[in-house]
Amino acid sequence: MLKHQVKVVQSILSSITEGGRGTGGTPYPLQPEKPLKLYEFEGSPFCRRVREVLTTLNLDYEVYPCPKGGERYRQEMKKLGGKRQFPFLVDENTGDQLYESQDIIHHLFKHYGRSGKTPKKYASYPKIPVAAFAGTIVNGARGVWVNKQTLKREAPQQLLELWGFEASPYTRIVRSELTELELPFKFHNTAKERWQDQGLAVLRLKPGKYVPLAGGKREQVLKLMGDNIQVPYLIDPNTGVELFESAEIVKYLKKQYNG
Repeated sequence: MLKHQVKVVQSILSSITEGGRGTGGTPYPLQPEKPLKLYEFEGSPFCRRVREVLTTLNLDYEVYPCPKGGERYRQEMKKLGGKRQFPFLVDENTGDQLYESQDIIHHLFKHYGRSGKTPKKYASYPKIPVAAFAGTIVNGARGVWVNKQTLKREAPQQLLELWGFEASPYTRIVRSELTELELPFKFHNTAKERWQDQGLAVLRLKPGKYVPLAGGKREQVLKLMGDNIQVPYLIDPNTGVELFESAEIVKYLKKQYNG
C-alpha cells in the first residue's frame, strides 16, 4: 500500500508540472464514427501533448502501447507508417496517418474541434518539452519501458476499456501499468465539463448529489457508473471484471496479464 501511495504522490506531481492540462474538455464532443488509433507510450512527453488535446476535445480513442523494449505494437506501427516514431495516429475517418505531435494536434482540432482551428495555446509547442519531461521524471519514468515478463504473452482478444482523463493522477497510474504490460485498450475520456466537476468524486467543489451537465458526455458516463463519476474505471470484456480504484486495477492487471 505504501508503494502505491508513493506512485500517487509522484503522479500528482506529474500533473502539476503540466499546469493541469488535460483536465477539462468540451461536454459535447464531435466523436468520430470510426475509432481513432494512437500508437504511443505513457512516459513520452510528446505523446502526452496529444493525450492532453484528446482530453480537451473529450474524444475517445484506442491505445496501442509501444513502450521501449516492446515488440507487439512497435512492429505493427512500423508496418503501417514505415518508421518507429511516437506518437503515431491512425484516423480511418479521414484516411490520415500522422507522426509529429504538433501535426496530430492540428489534425484533431481541424476535424474534431468546433471551430476547425487550433487554439493559440495549442498551436505552437516548444521543440523541447521541458515541463512534460519533468513530469515523466517525477513520475519515476513509469510507462516508458516494457515489462519483459509479458513479451511472450498474446494480446487479449478484446480491448480493455478505461475511463479517465489525462491529468488524473490515479488514471495515470493505471495507464502506466497498461503500457508496461503492452495491453491495448479503449480510453473513454471523462473530462471535467464545468467548475462543479472539479475535485475528487467525494470532495467536489459543489456539495450535495452530483448532477451532470444536461446532455453532456458525463451524463452518459454517469448512467454507466451509478451515483457518481469516479475514475479510473476499468472494464475487461475478456473476463467480465469491472473495477474502480487504481490500486485494485493495477493488482488485477498484474495478476491477470503479468507473466
